[in-house]
Amino acid sequence: MFTGAKYARSGSINIAYQVVGDGPLDLVFVPGWISNLAYMWELPSLAAVLNRLAAFSRLILFDKRGTGLSDRVLDLPALEQRMDDVRAVLDAVGSQRAAVMGVSEGGVMSALFAATYPERTAALVMVGSYPSWRQRPGYPWGRTDEQTNRLQDRIESNWGSGDYANWYAPSQGDSPELIRWWGTFQQMSASPADARALFQMNADIDIREALPAIRVPVLIIHAQGDKVAPIEAGRYMAERIPGARLVELPSDDHWAYFGDRERMLEEVEEFLTGVRTSPAPDSMLATVLCTSITQAGAQAVWLGDRRWNDLVDRHQEVVRQALAQYGGREVEASERGVTAVFDGTARAIRCALDVRDDLLEFGLRIRAGLHAGECEVAAGRPRGVALHIASGVMAAAQPGEVLVSGTVKDLVAGSGIEFSERGGREFEGVPGSWLLFRAGAALSRDQEAAAVAAPSRTPLSRRERDVAQLLARGLSNREIAGRLYLSERTVDNHVHRILGKLGFDSRVQVATWLARNEHLN
Repeated sequence: MFTGAKYARSGSINIAYQVVGDGPLDLVFVPGWISNLAYMWELPSLAAVLNRLAAFSRLILFDKRGTGLSDRVLDLPALEQRMDDVRAVLDAVGSQRAAVMGVSEGGVMSALFAATYPERTAALVMVGSYPSWRQRPGYPWGRTDEQTNRLQDRIESNWGSGDYANWYAPSQGDSPELIRWWGTFQQMSASPADARALFQMNADIDIREALPAIRVPVLIIHAQGDKVAPIEAGRYMAERIPGARLVELPSDDHWAYFGDRERMLEEVEEFLTGVRTSPAPDSMLATVLCTSITQAGAQAVWLGDRRWNDLVDRHQEVVRQALAQYGGREVEASERGVTAVFDGTARAIRCALDVRDDLLEFGLRIRAGLHAGECEVAAGRPRGVALHIASGVMAAAQPGEVLVSGTVKDLVAGSGIEFSERGGREFEGVPGSWLLFRAGAALSRDQEAAAVAAPSRTPLSRRERDVAQLLARGLSNREIAGRLYLSERTVDNHVHRILGKLGFDSRVQVATWLARNEHLN
């Protein structure tokens, strides 16, 4: 029963939670896309499930941010924020390691939590869940965009009416009690607009690439006739999660709180009470960031050791401050760039964008690449294919660009980060083609100009300034040679040195630099 909520602080957000039972096993129950701690106990069949779970565990219930008794938020919560909320609740109740049981959409976040924080996840149970709501290449069991849009419209227009109750629980028919409870539960969980936005965000999530990285004991329970999450979704996950066990219920109910209740509870209790302390995990899901300073070699030559080393120190300071702010962990750093891992994908992207912008003040432009995948952990340091792919994504980036793999984009639905498609790419030794996206906006003209006007540049010689001014007017090397009475080869050498000294890749950047430094004209 509901005895009142307590609150855990997750960043600036208050997360409502309740603890029921005092069993030896900590079990976090993650509800579907909406919830209300108080009113969920008003459905007798759901209350019976919760009481049974609390009979053999210390059951931890909570409302995700933006729903129920937790704080409302202006921006939609990304997956990593919701994982932060789980950790905040676990910390608040003094739990170091817990089993996690996710229902429907709650299973999506629970799976990602188990892959990212295996040291805090004793086991994972997913009931009626899925890896992707939408249809994807190689995954035809999701909904089309047209179906999703129609469903969103209906959800918002009929919110609070109890609509779709018989879709979630066909065995109950048009039960007035269930429809009444579901309608009130909807209104007490979220507003119509919030419900639509939350549904849209959940529909955009795709965790298929994260499934092989789950290395904790996993039980998948799925109704064979589920109309919300087809049985193929459960089978798909069971095939891709190492060692996962799939239990198929002979039912049509997405909510397994009715006729399937006892079978589901028996399977969950047997699975969880048989869990033994396992060795420390040797792999984890992480988002890898790789950066590289543009024209590092040329700048080192033309600046000289002392000035270049000072610039490298500034670079390292900026990067490490950003890693501390966004929770990144440095794997490797050199004078040319850095490799770091994050447990939050959106945080990794924002870190990369901040590092890029902050380094412009010192006249440094970077390429950045991000990929999320399974990393092996050896001697406390991540390694593996994910780092190789992130490095390849970085190599494909243009100067001043933060490029991400499609896997990263799919994991930050609802984060508010904008992406522009950059086409496909193949990486040596890695099968298949990877779709790449630019994260955030491209550098503005003012940002480019600030970078090219940075004080760390080696001054150009008089002759180099003459060549640069003609470059800025659009003259070719041959035309410049004729104007200055030089050989074309000499002009070629001058152009190469100018680009190297300024750390540029194109003549357009030279023109911008000159425009911002009129005293050189």
